[in-house]
This record gives sequence, structure tokens and C-alpha cells, in this order.
Amino acid sequence: MRLPILDPKDLSAEQKPLYDDMRAGIKDHFKGFVNMRDDGALLGPWNPWIREPRFGKPVWELVKAIAANPLLPAPVREVAILVTGSHFRSGYELYAHVLVAEQRGLSDEKLATIVAGQRPVDLTKQEAVAYDVASALVSGGVLPELTYRAAVKEFGEHGAAELSYLVGVYCMVSVTLNTFDVPVPD
Repeated sequence: MRLPILDPKDLSAEQKPLYDDMRAGIKDHFKGFVNMRDDGALLGPWNPWIREPRFGKPVWELVKAIAANPLLPAPVREVAILVTGSHFRSGYELYAHVLVAEQRGLSDEKLATIVAGQRPVDLTKQEAVAYDVASALVSGGVLPELTYRAAVKEFGEHGAAELSYLVGVYCMVSVTLNTFDVPVPD
């Protein structure tokens, strides 16, 4: 852990409104894992973001946008997020989204395989497309044409775009968590 956890009572005038917005957003969209201490201090990527409001505020706006009114089914989103977190070996990301993915109905076998960096054989068609898109994007380079077409066929143009942005956002989340060596809660 490279950054001390900010106590809510020590927040600056610039940090306080961002904290309030993050706390409300966490309660609405990020349930099922430890992301806040009993005293209200934010854990996970929120602590680094709140420390640097100049960057944290626009990042948080993007995270809220990708979480609000998603087009993609929840299990599909979780597959893409876990492929991304696995690629970056981001401990907190994997901790949080394995718990969320379990709540969304993904089996322990699927989750263990994805976290190990491999493609499960029993993915649904949509989950398989999400896996392939996320895997290709985190590997770098242009998304292969056939993979892009499969995403558009399964999710429509807007859903395929959402999938791309989702992977991009969770690349940033994973890099933030890894930069600051954010631990998994006890």
C-alpha cells in the first residue's frame, strides 16, 4: 500500500464533494465487496482517485457513465472485467469482481479459469464474445475484424462500443490499483 487511506474528516474542500459523489455512487453501483471502512474512508481505486481530484473526478465520471444503464448483460460485463483484471494481475480488481461475478451467476469453474488467464470452455455465446474482445484488446493492437463483427452481431453497435469502453475503463482501474499497490481487504 503506497498511499495512506484518507480519513473523511481530513478531506480538503476540493476532495469533499468528490468523496460525497463517490460514496453515493459506490452505494448504488458497487455492492458485494469491501470498498469502504466503517468510518467511511474509501478503499480500492477510490482512495487514489480522491487523493488527486484533478484526475480522480474525470475518472470517476467515466466510471459512473460505464456503470449507469448498461446495455450489456451483467455476466458479460463481469467476464470482460475479469479478463482485464487478470491480464494486469490486479489483486483488488480480481477480488472485487469475482465476488460480483458470483452474484451475477458465473460459476466458480468459469471464474477460476478466467482468473488463471484462460478461456473457459463452457462460456455462453455472449460471454465468449466478451472474453475474446477483452482478451484481444488487453493484448494490444487493433481488434481483429472478425472479433469486432462478432461483438456487433451479439451486442449491436452500441453494445460493442460499450464493451470496448468497459475494457478501457478497467485497464485504467487495474493500472491505478497496481501503481499504488492497493491491497485486498482483510
